[in-house]
Amino acid sequence: MKRFIIAITGASGVCYAKRLFDVLQPQAELHVIISERGGELLKLELDLASKYFAKENVTVYRNSKINASVASGSFPIDGMVVLPASMGTIGRIAAGTSESLIERAADVALKERNKLILVPRETPFSQIHLKNMLRLDQAGVLILPANPAFYQNPQSVDDLVDFVVARILDQLDVDHDLTEPYKP
Repeated sequence: MKRFIIAITGASGVCYAKRLFDVLQPQAELHVIISERGGELLKLELDLASKYFAKENVTVYRNSKINASVASGSFPIDGMVVLPASMGTIGRIAAGTSESLIERAADVALKERNKLILVPRETPFSQIHLKNMLRLDQAGVLILPANPAFYQNPQSVDDLVDFVVARILDQLDVDHDLTEPYKP
């Protein structure tokens, strides 16, 4: 069974994290870290509490628990996804500062050369945002903005969310049936 970390920060777009969680949970061991603001957005945008994530094969962490097992290089993972990734979190990861469990786990993923995917949901980007993302890309992080496509003729917001989540699953090498292959 694959092992993934899903980190939910204080950027809008927690629907992406919930959908990724719902697809992965039956087939993977998940470790979910929710920032304080991420928890507020779960309530605001989806009317969900963080206890939603307390399911089989799932461990949920407080972001303040910086000494949790996922903050150690001896804790093997198949990948970490920060979704949605706030620009503050991206900036702190780019600077190598680890003031929270999300930042520390991302720092460990980087140093252990594990797959780390950041899904920014900010728009527009400032030069600072772009420089931070470039620095992370150069360090081996995959920057996968929450930019849905329209060539598959989406019929709902769920279709748009599934498109982005499908791209994440592709990068994690997880089979899915969320979208059809592109056929011009």
